[in-house]
Amino acid sequence: MAKRPAAKARTPRGEGRRSAGATDRANRLYESLRNLIVRGQLAPGSRIVETEVAERFGVSRTPIRAAFQRLEREGYVTASPTHQARMTVAPLTREDVGELLEIVGELEGLSARGAAKLDDDSRERLVRDLGAVNADFRRAASAKVAQVGKLYEMDEKFHRLYVEAGSGPRLLSLHGAVKPQAERYIRMYIALLLDTVSTAGSEHDAIVDAIRTGN
Repeated sequence: MAKRPAAKARTPRGEGRRSAGATDRANRLYESLRNLIVRGQLAPGSRIVETEVAERFGVSRTPIRAAFQRLEREGYVTASPTHQARMTVAPLTREDVGELLEIVGELEGLSARGAAKLDDDSRERLVRDLGAVNADFRRAASAKVAQVGKLYEMDEKFHRLYVEAGSGPRLLSLHGAVKPQAERYIRMYIALLLDTVSTAGSEHDAIVDAIRTGN
C-alpha cells in the first residue's frame, strides 16, 4: 500500500501576520532612533530608557528590545551593565571616526570603480547628474552666509549618485549599514571644515572626470 505523504506543519495565519508586524515595528523603531542619534537629537551619553521609548512611540517591549539589540550591534548605543532595558548613546571618539571614514572611503571607492565600468550612455547620464549636484555644492559654498546644511545635503547627494549607480546589492547593503554611523561625525564637524569646501569641489570634479573617461 502506498504511503501517504507526511502532512506539512502549518503555521497559523494570524501568528505569521503578528510576527511580520512585530518585525516591521522593530525596523521602523530602529530607523527612528537611529535618525535621532545620527542627527544629534539624542546626544552622545544620553540615556534611552525602554519605558520612555514605549510611551513616546506607542510600542511594546518586543520591538523595542529588537531595535535596541540592532542599535547596539551597529555601535550606536551601549547597554547598561546592570539594566538591559536602558541604553546609552555611544560616545564620539577619534578612533571611531578614523575607522568609519576609512571604511566608507573604501566602499565608495569600489562603487566609483563600478560606475566607471558602466556603458557609455549610462556614464554620460551619471556624469551629467553629478556635475549638476556639484554645481549646487559650489553655489552653497560661495554664499555669503555659510549654508552648512545645504553643503552637507549636496555632498551626500553627490556621493549617493555614483554609489547607487556603481554598486551591486551587497555593496549597497554594506554602505547603507556603515555610512549612517559616519554621518554622526560628518554632521558634527562639517561646520569646522568650511575652509576645505573648495578642495572638496575639486575632488568631486576629479571623480566626475574619472567616471566620464571610464578610468
